[in-house]
Amino acid sequence: MPMKIVHIVPGTGGTFYCQNCLRDMALVGALRRRGHDVMVVPMYLPVRVDDTELGGDTPIFFGGINVYLQQTLGLFRHTPRWIDRLLDARWLLRRAARREGSTQAVSLGAMTLSMLHGRDGLQRKELDRLTHWLATHERPDVVHLSNSLLIGLAGPLSDRLGVPVCCALQDEDTWLDAMHPEDSRRCWEAMAEKDEDVAAYVVVSDWYARQMHERMGIADRQLHRVHIGLDLAGFEASPLPFEPPVIGFLSRMGKAQGLGELVHAFMALKAKPEFKELRLRATGGITALDRPFVQGLRDRLRAANMLDDVDFLEHFNDADRRAFLQTVSVLSVPVREGEAFGTYIIEALASGVPVVQPDVGAFPELVETTGGGRVYDHTRPDGLVDALAALLLNPGEAGQLGQRGRAVVLERFTADAMAERVERVYESVCR
Repeated sequence: MPMKIVHIVPGTGGTFYCQNCLRDMALVGALRRRGHDVMVVPMYLPVRVDDTELGGDTPIFFGGINVYLQQTLGLFRHTPRWIDRLLDARWLLRRAARREGSTQAVSLGAMTLSMLHGRDGLQRKELDRLTHWLATHERPDVVHLSNSLLIGLAGPLSDRLGVPVCCALQDEDTWLDAMHPEDSRRCWEAMAEKDEDVAAYVVVSDWYARQMHERMGIADRQLHRVHIGLDLAGFEASPLPFEPPVIGFLSRMGKAQGLGELVHAFMALKAKPEFKELRLRATGGITALDRPFVQGLRDRLRAANMLDDVDFLEHFNDADRRAFLQTVSVLSVPVREGEAFGTYIIEALASGVPVVQPDVGAFPELVETTGGGRVYDHTRPDGLVDALAALLLNPGEAGQLGQRGRAVVLERFTADAMAERVERVYESVCR
């Protein structure tokens, strides 16, 4: 039976490859194709994915400028709505979005905690506005929060609307663990205290389900494991070029995403005679915070006379990514601590490009499920170098892994498959 679903999504400036954004966009589109009425409600900034702004004419709630001012200046917790409306102007928020990535979790611990406190936080008037608007305009059957950093909304929304609230889980630990230890501890505790306000959690991997069970104490019956699926139309099989061989990187071009480790491995391989023609191509966006880091990598490569063999590509929309994947022989995003999923793995395998990933996070789970790559021991100093070399020297094996992974991904990791499973979660909590 068709449902009315409100999907609350933190907006982005679209300056880097956002896995949560791609997941949300794919899920919303697939649910609509299945006949459901899905409204995207943006928070903080406009929701922008692949040059498309989602949400239509829906107001932006918890506008990023207002939220910041209410956190830092008590006056703005009591300003009239006409002033808040000026600060929530889309053109102004779009300008603020250009600085996306210039702020760090370490400086936003207090604001994150305030948001998690919900009714007791400093942004209460924003929460009142959101709940009132939904109660008078939408009256959904279910509300879906994009991540558990929004869990402070769950109780007020459930109470005011009288409907269940579901919550996705993906990479919250990356944000919270980057804070000062005391801020991180308090945020984790606040999230655990709000757990009873959530009817069901949709978690993107078995590995992350275990992590969140341990860190938030979420009961296993509340955790519904749903791998991310994507809209894979247009992902053609790559020719896997090996003349010359090309290593690819697809993620935000930042230190935490492992780009430095990959450049180091590339330089180590490039110094060997058998890899003198090797190239490296990286894409996924660069934020203001990342530019000094990327410039440092350029300087290292220039000093080694290797810069001409490396491309840092800043355009990464859907069409650009598909074209990029046609030009690489193998893809690696060696995130040192691992991630809850790894959407770039699915995109690479949809194009038949094998992956090489460290044995951390959900990477072993995805590689084993798809059969589309290799994992290496991240504790070995030469683990990444050796794993890349093994595939780059064996195009036949690389091709077989890519073909195997592509077949599995096109069958099991589609947006429609994801939406069907999430739909069952909604039905279970609505009953």
